[in-house]
Amino acid sequence: MKFLKRIGIDTYMLLLIATVFLGLLVPAQGIAMTGLGYVTFWAVALLFFLYGAKLDPNSVRAGLMNWRLQGLSFLATYLVIPLIGLALAAIFGPLLGSTVTLGLLFLAVLPSTVQSSIAFTSIAGGNVPAAICAASVSNMIGVALTPALVALLMHEGDGGVSLDAVIKISTQILLPFVLGQLVRPLIGSFITRHKLLTMVVDRGSILLIVYKAFSSGTTSGLWSAIPLSSLAILFVVIVIFLALTMAAMVFGGRLFKLDYPDQAVLFYCGSTKSLASGLPIASALFAADTVGAIVLPTMIYHMSQLLVCAYVSQKAGRRRQMEIDGLGLANEAAK
Repeated sequence: MKFLKRIGIDTYMLLLIATVFLGLLVPAQGIAMTGLGYVTFWAVALLFFLYGAKLDPNSVRAGLMNWRLQGLSFLATYLVIPLIGLALAAIFGPLLGSTVTLGLLFLAVLPSTVQSSIAFTSIAGGNVPAAICAASVSNMIGVALTPALVALLMHEGDGGVSLDAVIKISTQILLPFVLGQLVRPLIGSFITRHKLLTMVVDRGSILLIVYKAFSSGTTSGLWSAIPLSSLAILFVVIVIFLALTMAAMVFGGRLFKLDYPDQAVLFYCGSTKSLASGLPIASALFAADTVGAIVLPTMIYHMSQLLVCAYVSQKAGRRRQMEIDGLGLANEAAK
């Protein structure tokens, strides 16, 4: 178990994998599926209400002062990675099939992770306040921008965004988020003190969405329509996608001559994609029987990024600490 934690696999990731198999083997059907739909809807609404209530506008404003880093992080999330996604979709789309390719494009326009990107930045010895700002702004804007980009990139065929989807996004995600911001002065400190509450709602809602999505896919026969060869190709494509995005972040940090703490922010906030934001948005935008296949690339990417970032951040953190210790010893010798 200790080895699994060292490479980024914790209890939650194991639960996530178990939930996928539960949806495949024991899917919810009939009345159970209807009830699960209602529970999932309100769980997601509560999640974004808590997001709004705990997000401190002051920390966002302070981090925005580092305009170059924030601009690069934003462009990485909503321009560079979508372009990489479009290129990969054009190359591998015929092999993946239309639904999975749609999922690949959806993955490309998602916001950055929040908790994990900040945590990895901290472990690596990066600029944590700037990471908080970059991740917060990415998700705050992504609530509205991701559906807009989905509409832009997927306006043909199954990718169209209907009026019902826009209304669902507004009522399930945007409205609770705005309400959370409005009542933040009243309950913000309580939510900040009780982090377990947000974590339970955050992870619990994701598990519910995953189970509902994969149950719908199973009962509709979706999985039998996706060849194993397409799944194998998808794993390869996701590895290529992650490698290209991370390489782009490293190159960008060096090209714009960011110092190490800011390079860490760009790497971890720019290359990661949020499963927590992606699943609720996908469940609001797409038909229930296709959500499972559409979020499959996001889930694979999410798990892969956690494994890679856990390894890289720990290695970078140890190297950074050795550099700091060496500098301290040099200063002592100079005295």
